[in-house]
Amino acid sequence: MNPNKVDILAFAAHPDDIELACSGTLMKHIADGKTVAICDLTQGELGSRGTIETRYAEAKDANLIMGITHRSNLKLADGFFMNDADSKLKIIEQIRKFQPEIVLANAIDDRHPDHGRASKLVSEACFYAGLVKIETNLDGVKQFAHRPKAVYHYIQDRYIRPDFVVDITPIAARKMEAIKAYKTQFYDPNSQEPKTPISGKDFMAFLYGRMSEFGRSIGATYGEGFTVERIPGVESLFDLR
Repeated sequence: MNPNKVDILAFAAHPDDIELACSGTLMKHIADGKTVAICDLTQGELGSRGTIETRYAEAKDANLIMGITHRSNLKLADGFFMNDADSKLKIIEQIRKFQPEIVLANAIDDRHPDHGRASKLVSEACFYAGLVKIETNLDGVKQFAHRPKAVYHYIQDRYIRPDFVVDITPIAARKMEAIKAYKTQFYDPNSQEPKTPISGKDFMAFLYGRMSEFGRSIGATYGEGFTVERIPGVESLFDLR
């Protein structure tokens, strides 16, 4: 039995991508007894505000809020990581380590070029992780092929019509706490760091607006939207909200 196995493995191009886009969904599933791990591809070192060190500290604070106990960072080059064999193998190692049923990945297209590139990279790695002839060893231990049952892509800055929406109404306030754990990145009236598209006070209002927009589409107050790679199946029409 694999002691590292989780139900959901969420990948992100940068620390804070998860918190912004799908932390409500992760917390909801954790509350339901599911196990979750996060893997950040980069350290966010090209961010205009903060440092690598503050990003790690902020991610740790966000983990405590979300209830995340497993979080890793592959230290790929922020802005310059490639969809190549080396990057794929590092992601495959994480997939085989955690053997998730579901993988969450970045938006298929977004304002930040890293997001769409990470989306495709993770999606392809999920497929290749299931090929037995691709051999990987992590920490000297031989790994076995594993392919997740589904890959879902969260929606980020640009609006994408979701294929499904998760009701996060009871957890929305805690989601905002997790986001604000990245205090160097978001609104701080006392900060002397450069202004960015996400550092203004209006960005928090945008986040609430996006959650409200997705929630309204399913008759909820707040929601998070996702796109799918394959058609999901249900046992009954009454499983659909």
